[in-house]
Amino acid sequence: MTDARFVVPPAVNEPVRDYAPHSPERARIQAELQRQLSSRVEIAPRIGGRSVHTGRIAEIVAPHARRHVLGTFHQAGADDVAAAIAAARAAKPAWSAMRWEDRAAIFLRAATLLREGHRDRVNAATMLGQSKTVHQAEIDAACELIDFFTFNVEYFTRILADQPLSPSGVWNRVEYRPLDGFVFALTPFNFTSIAGNLPTAPALCGNTVVWKPASTAVLSGHYLMALLEEAGLPPGVINFVPGPGATVGDPVLASSELGGVHFTGSTETFQALWRTVGQRIASYPQYPRIVGETGGKDFVLVHPSAEVDQVAVALLRGAFEYQGQKCSAASRAYVPASMWPGLRDRLAAMLAEVGVGDITNFGNFMGAVIDARAYAKHKAAIDEARGRIGGDVVEILGGEYDDREGWFIQPTVIVVRDPRYRTMCEELFGPILTLFVYDDAAWEQTLTLVDTTTPYALTGAVFASDRAIVAAATDTLRHSAGNFYINDKPTGAVVGQQPFGGGRASGTNDKAGSMWNLIRWLSPRAIKETFAPPTSWRYPFMG
Repeated sequence: MTDARFVVPPAVNEPVRDYAPHSPERARIQAELQRQLSSRVEIAPRIGGRSVHTGRIAEIVAPHARRHVLGTFHQAGADDVAAAIAAARAAKPAWSAMRWEDRAAIFLRAATLLREGHRDRVNAATMLGQSKTVHQAEIDAACELIDFFTFNVEYFTRILADQPLSPSGVWNRVEYRPLDGFVFALTPFNFTSIAGNLPTAPALCGNTVVWKPASTAVLSGHYLMALLEEAGLPPGVINFVPGPGATVGDPVLASSELGGVHFTGSTETFQALWRTVGQRIASYPQYPRIVGETGGKDFVLVHPSAEVDQVAVALLRGAFEYQGQKCSAASRAYVPASMWPGLRDRLAAMLAEVGVGDITNFGNFMGAVIDARAYAKHKAAIDEARGRIGGDVVEILGGEYDDREGWFIQPTVIVVRDPRYRTMCEELFGPILTLFVYDDAAWEQTLTLVDTTTPYALTGAVFASDRAIVAAATDTLRHSAGNFYINDKPTGAVVGQQPFGGGRASGTNDKAGSMWNLIRWLSPRAIKETFAPPTSWRYPFMG
């Protein structure tokens, strides 16, 4: 074997394709959409490199055309979870012993395959299965996931290069090992890129993984698993086990081999998971690493010095892109009374133009919410607000809904008198923005309101032209958002540019797409080598 200090290809952000009319990429994605719409795929858990047909069948439907069945998937049971853990155990020695550059090459190849061959398939599956527009699918399932693969490799090499000082006669060094046990990756429905990153970031570090995808994102997850296998991922390194949460999660958390949890989802689920691990802590030979990005109640704070048109566009895009189903979506806004009349007119005019419908119609800005449960939750919140008009609620802009063809919720702005009205405080995860109009003179009080209204601290934004105001808001709201935006919507973090994650009830703030995240999947060992050990036990001071 020859030794060398290899330098990986520099990571750069993947360019976003615009899918303009008559463009080649538009024709290709439309053809792929038709292909997937005209066929039904059968998906099974992938355990140790083979498909396991359990016979426990669930349907995959398009949220915007809820009677259209895209395929079926076999749900994993307790025996399948045990097999996945065993496969992860069996694959661990060879995978962790593999040279880091060989592991890295697999994920760099996955990035290239996604960029050049799998892009349309993964994008179309994300559009149909998760009701994303072509733009939202492109920035997520293609660009961000490619960025995760390439930037994670670059960050990993930076970690490896971090070595201690060595005084004369001594060589100090640190090696970076994978964790004891396996990593459990629980991924959400709303971002295909997160579904790809949560299992692969630990795997890059030499860990083996049991991956439970959201049941509403099995289609795109299936294609990601195929992508990774084509890129050369060995059997058993990542085991794909779709199924009900408790059915998969309970035996995983009960396993003494659990080495870590990589999670994105609701705060309630994460807290329950953490509680279970805590109650069983004595049963694990190691302390499991727990990394989670959870809920948000993300704010836009507007100062009177801000530009009305900029605020209007930021609110519409920040609150309603992908139906507000982003943990970073703007869901509460604070607007000065002097600006509100003009902003209201601008918002109302834009909302009237927003197309909501089937995402295969590229003229639509929004698709459907993910399922019947989400639809019922949002409908109830709108109905409740409508019943409170004249009391806590001033008015509602938009607010229509229809589930005859798909689970469609029109973009909704609830204007409230009470700044602590329920939808100002609680995460809804849908296309509902709650807005409070404050007195221009109450800026300082509004800053406090923003900071204390919810337990979350994921994303937030301030709009102002006055630099002193920007500086003061940035300082006062330091702990209110892990990702803070100035004169921009609070969504759209880019790998390599804005490491993503929040604190408080929003998660452990381990910043996906950064060294902060990868470090959690490594266990360092410090090695000290002395070249001329002492031969006498006496110290000079004893003379």
